Amino acid sequence: MKTGPRIIPNLRWWIGGLLFASTVINYIDRQTLSVLAPHLKVEFSWSNSDFAILIISFRVAYAFMQAVAGRVLDVLGTRKGLLLAVSWYSIAAMLSSLSNGLKSFAFFRFLLGCGEAGNWPGATKTVSEWFPKSERGWAVALFDSGSAIGGAVAPALVLGIYHVFGSWRPAFIFTGMLGFLWILVWKRMYHPPETHPNLGEAERAMILAGRAPEGEDGETAGRASWLHLLGQRQTWGIILGRSLTDPVWYFITDWFAIYLVSKGFRLEETLMGFWVPFVAADFGNFFGGGFSSYLIRRGWSATGARKCVILICGLGMTGLIPAIYTSNFALIISLFAVSTFCYAAWSTMALSLPADLYPSNSVASVSGLSGTGAGIGTILSTYAIGRISDSYSFEPVLIVASLIPLLATALVFLLIRQPHRA
Repeated sequence: MKTGPRIIPNLRWWIGGLLFASTVINYIDRQTLSVLAPHLKVEFSWSNSDFAILIISFRVAYAFMQAVAGRVLDVLGTRKGLLLAVSWYSIAAMLSSLSNGLKSFAFFRFLLGCGEAGNWPGATKTVSEWFPKSERGWAVALFDSGSAIGGAVAPALVLGIYHVFGSWRPAFIFTGMLGFLWILVWKRMYHPPETHPNLGEAERAMILAGRAPEGEDGETAGRASWLHLLGQRQTWGIILGRSLTDPVWYFITDWFAIYLVSKGFRLEETLMGFWVPFVAADFGNFFGGGFSSYLIRRGWSATGARKCVILICGLGMTGLIPAIYTSNFALIISLFAVSTFCYAAWSTMALSLPADLYPSNSVASVSGLSGTGAGIGTILSTYAIGRISDSYSFEPVLIVASLIPLLATALVFLLIRQPHRA
């Protein structure tokens, strides 16, 4: 007797798991260079300013391509858009093994940034399509936590490959291959919820009923233009919020190994503590998603719940300043962990807001625009970090990284107002 396709219970969370996996791989690929940086700096005689050029090469592509990637994803759809993005950055990661100096590294980092730009707009769009707003905080926390897991896994994985082969080149090849394994699973498993053959009818109805956004832009039937989106104050609240807070995270992911070395620690001796801020960020993702979802179930609006978490965690990111005054490894790691915990919760809310406030056919575009703003902020901060750390120390960097999130929090409250209800 012929039977229909097998129904997979809670399929939306399996889709969320795939988004988590893509983010883990995304971060392992980008962190490969950062983990190898102390060795590469010696081999190629790079200064911190030279290393900043490599980071900026990635950031320029990553920043401006996020807006483009968001638009492409809204046009192509989630399935094709993420297949294109992951294929691109996996190939670029593997090509990095061919680098023979600063210029070639910069070129391949630029290509990597072009591909990786699609991950967050694509994941945010997928969440808006597959999850009701009461679960979006959890879903965003799930995929965004992949950045912390990837950052935590990368040091042991990359240094392990480096020591096994006695060369840094195989590390780029092996980490780049991970994306192709993900592609095989994504092609087999992903279809839109409207047509997915393994989605139960009750779950399908719940997903489709939960799509209506909270904001006024939900009334817009067609895909809004960039000009229309940029004319909305709430768009600027999301853009400016991420533009000011993302540099804090990227300072830690890009410079943490170099910062620890500058404090007199050997990287191989700090692996047991190196991953702690990244795991703390993982907990922060789920704290932000879980607490905001709890508030929504208690009757808060989605916007109000997100802003509550943003306020708490904006204050919590000031914890980097005390790290200036200590050389105790455990204390330094703990202070960075508090900051990354708060950043991750803050970021989860910022990534949730486009799905809360815009229809699904504009979510990736808004997410991409905010990613471009975040990228520009990170480029400027990366250049400044390289110059300041070479000329002075990391102390001024830690002070600014602690205080700038307060401004970001204030702008979110000023520009993103409680939407009108029908």
